[in-house]
Order: sequence, then structure tokens, then C-alpha cells
Amino acid sequence: MAACSALLNRHLAGSCCKALCVVPQPLIHIRSASYAEPGTRRSDEEPLWEAGGFLPFSGAKIGYFFQDRPVLKNPFLEDALLRGYMRRHLPEEAVFSDLCAFGEHVANEVDYWGRECEVTPPQLVHFDPWGRRVDHIVTSPAWKRMKDLSAQEGLVAIGYERSCGEWSRVYQMSKLFIFSPSSGLYTCPLAMTDGAAKVIQSIGVSWPVDEAYGRLTTRQPERFWTSGQWMTERQGGSDVASGTETVAVSQSDGSYKLHGFKWFTSATDADMTLTLARTQDRTGTTTPGSRGLSLFYAEVCRGEDGRLKGIEVQRLKDKLGTRQMPTAELLLDGLPAHRLTEEGRGVASIANMLTITRIHNSVSAASAMRRVVQLARDYATRRTAFGKLLKDHPLHMQTLARMEVETRGAFLLVMDVCRLLGREESGLASQLDAHLLRLLTPVVKLYTGKQAVAVVSEGLESFGGQGYIEDTGLPAMLRDAQVLSIWEGTTNVLSLDVLRCVARSSGMVLHAYFTHTKSLLSGASSVSSLAPAVKAMEAALSELKDFVQVAATRPPGYLELAARDLAYSLARIYTGALLIDHACWKGASPSDAYAALRWCEQDLCPVATKQGRGCYDPNTPPLDAALVYDRPIQDS
Repeated sequence: MAACSALLNRHLAGSCCKALCVVPQPLIHIRSASYAEPGTRRSDEEPLWEAGGFLPFSGAKIGYFFQDRPVLKNPFLEDALLRGYMRRHLPEEAVFSDLCAFGEHVANEVDYWGRECEVTPPQLVHFDPWGRRVDHIVTSPAWKRMKDLSAQEGLVAIGYERSCGEWSRVYQMSKLFIFSPSSGLYTCPLAMTDGAAKVIQSIGVSWPVDEAYGRLTTRQPERFWTSGQWMTERQGGSDVASGTETVAVSQSDGSYKLHGFKWFTSATDADMTLTLARTQDRTGTTTPGSRGLSLFYAEVCRGEDGRLKGIEVQRLKDKLGTRQMPTAELLLDGLPAHRLTEEGRGVASIANMLTITRIHNSVSAASAMRRVVQLARDYATRRTAFGKLLKDHPLHMQTLARMEVETRGAFLLVMDVCRLLGREESGLASQLDAHLLRLLTPVVKLYTGKQAVAVVSEGLESFGGQGYIEDTGLPAMLRDAQVLSIWEGTTNVLSLDVLRCVARSSGMVLHAYFTHTKSLLSGASSVSSLAPAVKAMEAALSELKDFVQVAATRPPGYLELAARDLAYSLARIYTGALLIDHACWKGASPSDAYAALRWCEQDLCPVATKQGRGCYDPNTPPLDAALVYDRPIQDS
């Protein structure tokens, strides 16, 4: 110990002496901190060491490799299927030019606005500095730019201008398909705006909604309005018939004042809304159930005192995703409104709105899948692992290919429903078209919503750990995708809706389905490369028909248990037919045929498979319930 102390004292004394006498120090070598381009390493020719003086502190050394980020390129030019589909069905130069220019704008500017909406979510300001209630929902500047852009680009207007006739909805939805993943979720208010315009159009564009209709469908940013959709109350979401408590009190001028509590109002910063309420008779009595609900139109405006007229914003919802968009709980306390329908016809009148919003939901689902595949594909050309780029790893390419097949199927399914909507709106729809649109609208919404969650989740994996890091923007894609299977009807609710439309049409929707699916397959009979896919499809159609015949002889509970699997089967078989049909047109690529083959490798008719396993037998429900609520056996 004494020797150590003496050595330490000599060292300290020496150091002090050197400092006082300014004795020259030995050379110290430090690493150069020259800049390296992302994804690169410094050249071996660079000097790694340099001479320097005494440095009491040196900078932290984090290395010289920086991974390139995935780059979003023009989403129209990068999407072979979208371009092929448009060439086949809408080969107009003006449409191509517009989609190409819009895709460039989305990649180079709009995508950054969308990110700004995500990192600058809306805030609710209840009171001004002097204590007055104001209920201001403060949104980011980018959110406001999205509104102007939506008007200028005709993202709602195209569907009503109908410059492309029966293909106008396909044109509109293709543009939304490009926009949606970069929109900062502005596609949600656009969906409700489109739905409101559709309802107004269906009941007649006249006072008091003629001005509103013009604003909802204009291309002029200074006139453009968005619409809310205030249906959900505390007692329920999809079950509006029994869950709506809001009452409408008649006024002497023929208008109404609404009183109630709206539990979930999306895009609460909208300029107007459509909502359901129960009219009161002279004694204050309302009619229960759907027979008591009417549809009302209300403008969202402020009085001279700066307060919202008849509305108090209780709070903004704290959501898993879709944080870019304000969603709020509202107290309606004398909101001025006008009744748009006959009393008791409210639920029936919003059927058109649900068709539009469910199609918009499906477009968002398919576009989320396309975006994550595009980014993952680009990243695979930039990321090296285990000595080679990701694109050179066969297993990685297999995974991306499976995602691509799902994305292509979703796109064709969505666009075919848009095609049917366009035919209906142009007065060209046959009875078969009308039946298909009714059946496929809930099917496309429920199936693509589930697809999107799975594909986007898989897509995040393709980025490794970076897919889990917030400031890459990637996790937001998964959070936002989760809502797609919930909004506008959950998977089970929509599956039961499929059963309702089958029952109400006396099975005619299924007849239309089988007829059209077979016609889609007919063009492939002479294409030998597609023979395995066609064979799988024909077998699946036969199984589906057998299931329907058996189910028709069983009690109603049998079909209810099978509803979800039936909807999945309808989606998979019809999508397979669309992929095969697209692979047969003269401009198809080898990848189109390969995608059809890969799609048809899966179980195309799960409802038949599970029927064979007894999954819908009468003893199943109590066993399911016992399993879910299984409790540990108590010791005696």
C-alpha cells in the first residue's frame, strides 16, 4: 500500500510540474470525424488517424455506417397493377396524366404533410384566456392544406362530375388509392363528405341542402366543405336502431333543435353533419327502434359570441391510431337542424352513405397494403444483411411476393366494386350488377380490413427493428390500419349483413355471384398456364354451392355460425376470378398470371372446409362459450 501511495504521489506531482512548466506533451492520435454518406463507409484511402494536441474531451464515436431509408417514389408509376388496370379499362390520356402528376405531388410534397398531421395531432381548447367557453379544435397547418388539396384535385368532385361516365368512380377511387397513405388520414373526412353528398343526391338536391351539396362537391378550396357523420351514441355503434337517444324538438318555423350525446364523431372539425335523431310528438314521446329514427342535416357554425351553436365538445378521443384526425364526444344542446327524410326513414336513408363509406374504407385498406409493399420493396434494394442485399435473399422475396399477391387481390376486388357503383350511378347497371354491388360491398369492406392489418404488420417486419421505431413513420401505418376492420361495421356485423342481403333478395344475390364469377373464368379456358388456378376455382365454386344448399335446410343458427367463413369464402373466390380474368387480357404480364396462380393455392372456400369438420353443428355454441369462460376447478 505504501508503494502504491508513493507511486501515485509521484505521478500527481509530475503532472502538476508539467502543467506549471509547460512541458511538451506526447502526440495523441484521434480518429477523423469526416462525413460519410448514409448507407456507406469511408474509403480505405482516407487517413484514419491524425495528430493533435491534448484534448480533455473527445466527441462520442457512433461509427460511420448509416442505413439508407426507404424512398417513396411516384406511387402511380411504381404500381404495375394500377397502371395495367387503368390501361385496360380507362385508357384516357388525360386520366393517365392526372394520376401521374398527382402521384409525383404525393411523393414529393403531400407525404410530408401527412407526416406533419401525425406528429402534430389536434388539440382541444375549451376556454379562451378570459374563461369564455370556445371549444376550438386546433389542427395542424398541414391538415388545412389537405382540405384545399382535396378540393383542387377533385377527390370528391370526380365522382359527381362523371366526366368518365360509368368509370368515374374508378377514376376517383384510383386517385384516392394514391393519396390515402400520405393523406394524414384526411381520406376519412372525404369518405364522410362523399357519403353525405350521395345521400343528398339520392333524396333530392333542394333546400335546405342545395347549397351544402354544391360545397361538398366543388373543386374550389374557398367553397369546399367537409361533412361529419354523427351516428354513434353511448349505447352502441352499428346498432343505431336501439342505441340512438338523441331527440329532435320541432320549432315553429319547421326546423328542429337536437338534444343528445354523440359518443363518437369523426372529423369533428367538419363544416356540416348528417345525424340521426328521434322526433318527439306533442307530448314529448318518441318512437323506439328504427321506426322512430329520422335523418337530420345541421351546419357547424359559431354565434356572435364565438361559441358553437348548440354544441359542446366534451373531449377528444385518445385513440390507438388515426391520431391525425379529431374524433370527439359532443353534447348537442339545441343544435339547429333540418329533417331530410320522412319520419322513421332515417336508417333506410343512410344505406347509400354506408355503401360509399365502406368502399372508401376498402380503398384505404388496399392502399395501405400497396404502400407498405412499395416501401419494403425499395428497402430491400438498400439493406444488406448476411453479406447480400435483402432482395437477394429468396426467403425475403417469398415473403414480399405473398404480400404482393394479397395486395393485388385486394386492389382488384375494391376496384370491381367501384366499377359496379359507377354503373349504378350512370344508370347502366343490370339487375345482376345491382345484386353484386349489394352483396360485395360488405364483403369487400370486411375482407380488405382484415387483409390490411396482416399485410401491414408483415411489412413492418421487413424493416427489422426500424419497423418498430416511431420516428420512421412506419408504426403509424399499422396503428391506422387497425381501424379499418372496426369502422363502418366490424367483421362480424358485416358478415351478418351478408346474410341479410341474401335473405332479403331470396338468394338472388348469390345467383348473380355464381353467374358473374363463372363468366370471369370463361376467358381462361384456353390459357394452359392458368389451368391449375381455374381448376381450383371451379372446385371452390362447387363446394360453395354445396354449402349453400345444405345450409338452406338447417336452422337459422347454422348460417349465423357460418357467416364469417361464408363472407371470407365469397371474397376469396371472387378475388381469384378477378385475378384470373385480369391475367387473360391482352396487356397482361407474366406476373399477373403468377399472382393468380399463387392466390388460388390457398383454401378458397373455408366455409366448406369447416362445415366438413362440424364447426357449425348445434353443439358448438355452448362448447365455445364454455371454452371462453372456462374457470379453474375448485379444490375440494
